[in-house]
Amino acid sequence: MSGIIGKKIGMTSIYSADGTSVPCTVVEAGPCVVTQVKTVETDGYVAVQLAYGDAKEKNAPKALLGHLKKAGTTAKRKLVEFKDFANAVNLGDTITVADVFKEGEFVDAVGTSKGKGFQGVVKRHGFSGVGGQTHGQHNRQRHPGSVGASSFPSRVFPGTRMAGRTGGDRVTIQNLKVIRVIPEQNLILISGSVPGAKNSLVILQK
Repeated sequence: MSGIIGKKIGMTSIYSADGTSVPCTVVEAGPCVVTQVKTVETDGYVAVQLAYGDAKEKNAPKALLGHLKKAGTTAKRKLVEFKDFANAVNLGDTITVADVFKEGEFVDAVGTSKGKGFQGVVKRHGFSGVGGQTHGQHNRQRHPGSVGASSFPSRVFPGTRMAGRTGGDRVTIQNLKVIRVIPEQNLILISGSVPGAKNSLVILQK
């Protein structure tokens, strides 16, 4: 397999062999159920669909319940398709974190970043603000400054960085090192930060 679905537990730190403290994100990865195996003959491409997290049947569409019933499983929270995989799997198989990742490998973490609501340009884009408080600049410390010319083009160009809603986006952090894999508890420790809040869904892929 090339990836797995998990849940972000939180952050911790462990000590490396030379005594350095390494900040890590703890992810409960799997177990996931193989709910569909796609082939060139039936679907035109090769992929494996995994499902993770138990859900209430009353909240799941009947079409989804019928799809999951073919794999012999109940309602799930998240279904994700992985195109690149090395091991042969069958419908209904259970995939654990130890089947996918080993210590020392590098993974990409995909999650939904924390929503921060409507924010100004300093927080949203890292602007420095207009600056000094002299020459009439008494209330412009965190303002964007000029956003366009006057007579020409007499408009603001699309895509100009301004204040607006921040966060809540799909974010991918690449090349995070796998520090430790704990198969007994389905846990994986990844160096650095992973997008999303605690208990949010995370996709880990090679």
